[in-house]
Amino acid sequence: MTDSPRKLLATLVALAASLCPLASARADVKMPGIFGNHMVLQRGMNVPVWGKADAGETVVVKVAGQSKSATADAGGKWRVTLDPLDAPAPIEMTVSGKQNVLKFQDVLVGEVWLCSGQSNMSFPLRNASNGADAVRAADRPTVRLFTVGRTTPEQPQDDVGGEWRVCTPESARDFSAVGYFFGLEVQQKLNQPVGLIDASWGGTRAEAWLPRPTFDALHLPYEPQWTQQWLHPKQNPNATKQEPARPHEAPAVLYNGMIAPIAGYAMRGVVWYQGETNTAYPDQYRDVLTALITSWRAAWGEGDFPFLVVQLANLKNTRFWPTLRAAQAQVAREVPNVGLAVTIDIGNPNNIHPTDKQTVGHRLAVAAEKIAYGRDVPFSGPVFKSLDVSDGAAVVHFTHADGGLVAKGELQGFEVAGEDGKFVPARAEIKGETVHVRADGVALPKAVRYGWANDPTCTLYNAANLPAVPFEAKVATSP
Repeated sequence: MTDSPRKLLATLVALAASLCPLASARADVKMPGIFGNHMVLQRGMNVPVWGKADAGETVVVKVAGQSKSATADAGGKWRVTLDPLDAPAPIEMTVSGKQNVLKFQDVLVGEVWLCSGQSNMSFPLRNASNGADAVRAADRPTVRLFTVGRTTPEQPQDDVGGEWRVCTPESARDFSAVGYFFGLEVQQKLNQPVGLIDASWGGTRAEAWLPRPTFDALHLPYEPQWTQQWLHPKQNPNATKQEPARPHEAPAVLYNGMIAPIAGYAMRGVVWYQGETNTAYPDQYRDVLTALITSWRAAWGEGDFPFLVVQLANLKNTRFWPTLRAAQAQVAREVPNVGLAVTIDIGNPNNIHPTDKQTVGHRLAVAAEKIAYGRDVPFSGPVFKSLDVSDGAAVVHFTHADGGLVAKGELQGFEVAGEDGKFVPARAEIKGETVHVRADGVALPKAVRYGWANDPTCTLYNAANLPAVPFEAKVATSP
């Protein structure tokens, strides 16, 4: 054989060898990263399981005595739905195709919650006010943690970076403090395993967490210079080194990369701590947050799952925070199964990242007790109900005055306005489940507001030690 045929044969052999692994890889059953060792599968509801294989390939999923099969479609996608699970001990799940078997070990069945938002959700446990003690005590084998890898693709993705980890001091120290404290209280109150998925990114607008069609359908007005920053650098002809684009704030990119890949992973609900970056446009936030909740619920296909919102805390030198807090409260009133954790009393006036995350987690957990688990517990502070006038005083009526209204020290935070519409500080007095508000020079009150400032002093609670929700309201006029 001459040199040329030998070289040709060697080339063909090498090519065939190089193609064999690729062919084998294409035949392997694959699953997105949200499925893995140590994961928690949601108890008490149908559990979707999905992945990729060769078109037409049969995939069999076995777990806790169940065996479900599916055939991959023309695009190689397959999906099965497990019947509701209830396993008291760690179990194994196997996923079998024609070429390989995936085994997921140390799997628990329990309560799964998605924790999302911006930097106050990302805020790590080690930096919380009692973080050092919390980290040392974080050997929690029935709590599992998953941190979603950060990415900003232009199109929805089907896989995500990250892995499930057993909760230990090492794995918990950099995990979301709010998520950890919330999940720990849920685990202790229910005596069930808890899986927490942290999909958060600091400095991000809510619009980045929306599906693109949902954002486009809103038709909200924004200033051109604000929307210009949303574009990816290659899409933004005006981007310069002095004024770079911020792709992690662009509409839909965080949904595409961090939510779409896990949408459908069975869970109990969502904890949402975001809004600081949207305070420049507070009037739009009601529609944006409502659209986000609605679109996520549609993506999961679980119905109106619980969605728990952390209302923005107190902070000096900011713009429009009372208006954005009002939008958050309005969504909690109007959208089914939405809870509100008020933090107006536990912020740091000089730091947008207050360190008391345990109280935030507790207030979210009591909301979950009621909304997600149907327990008869106080889950909200006093909420404005109605306003009338009696003997020169504005009389404010509340719901959620569980056990009665309580003032911590002097009752503060109320303002009243008369015919001229100008609000002035007011004296307030608790009478039963109402507060009577009056001020010198305001003979006929027309409006009252409470906690209506960036950094107000608010001292109204109910007997369950839950703070009143800030509000602004007018006296109802006769028809």
